[in-house]
Amino acid sequence: MSSDASSPQNARSRARDAARALIQSAQVWTPESLAKAVREGQREALAQAITWVESAHPDHQDRNEALLRLTPSAGQSVRIGFTGIPGAGKSTLIERFGLDAVRRGARVAVLAVDPSSQRTQGALLGDKTRMHDLSKHPDAFVRPSAASSTLGGVARSTSEAIQLCEAAGYDLILVETVGVGQSEVTVRSMVDVFVLMLIGGAGDDVQGIKRGVVEMADAVVVHKAEEDRLAACRTTAGAYRQALHVLPQPPSGSDTEVMLVSSLTGDGHDALWEHIQHLTETWKKSGWWKTQRTQQRLDAMHRHARQLLIESHMHHKAEAWTRLEKDVLEGEASPFASARSWVHLPLNS
Repeated sequence: MSSDASSPQNARSRARDAARALIQSAQVWTPESLAKAVREGQREALAQAITWVESAHPDHQDRNEALLRLTPSAGQSVRIGFTGIPGAGKSTLIERFGLDAVRRGARVAVLAVDPSSQRTQGALLGDKTRMHDLSKHPDAFVRPSAASSTLGGVARSTSEAIQLCEAAGYDLILVETVGVGQSEVTVRSMVDVFVLMLIGGAGDDVQGIKRGVVEMADAVVVHKAEEDRLAACRTTAGAYRQALHVLPQPPSGSDTEVMLVSSLTGDGHDALWEHIQHLTETWKKSGWWKTQRTQQRLDAMHRHARQLLIESHMHHKAEAWTRLEKDVLEGEASPFASARSWVHLPLNS
């Protein structure tokens, strides 16, 4: 049976399509108009704002700074980072966790940092496809981002994206890492609670989990704890509980909890939610919440300063960089001497 083109549902759909087409035209936005739309909670505007701040082009920095100045974060959200090896089921757990949260009345934003092509710097995995139900929910926002070449595989602008999501009214921010290299360290410096995900039956060497990553975790989730894997998951959980006993207590003063979770059955999801709530309440009372947030702001400043210095030098001394690269490739200069020479050159060389 054909639908009535004049029905209210179709009218709303056409209106949404028209609004989306308008929003996707970058020419309509100024920092002021885009900031206003973000503060009003418009998801398409938030997506456009994040696209703006992802740009590393020097000519865009003043525009982006104005946008961020007009979208201050109230800092009232809870930021949770998730890491783990590929195959641990991060996206599956995050989607279920996010859906549970919106049912509890939260507004949820997911910043999923994908592995990216070193040639194109583009996201290869479609998180909106992998988080199909959550991305369609009116109280959720899912944003896949390219990892680019930033140390740790984390998108250069993730901290700005968090700020924009908070300005748009999202009170639960979930950040998924690629789970390789130093990405865990970078994400840990942006979130309040850090969750390490494992799978049962794989040894520590197989899972590639280093001691430093375990030390950073506020919760260790042994995922995919279903019937056929339950025994293996219990063994893994027991091994990590023993390992945590010999590690120093976290600076927060809270012991790291190890729990079994299944996103297939839902077992353990309530326990994970309650544990995170307990941590946030405890840390706000103890002062650790404020201490950590303050340190993270300083970390962000240092991180941005390093990145901006590199970008500025690369932009203004591109020709010299190309010449020095040629010298290194031809064996006429050492990498260290060439790098040192390039850093000390005046701009526009």
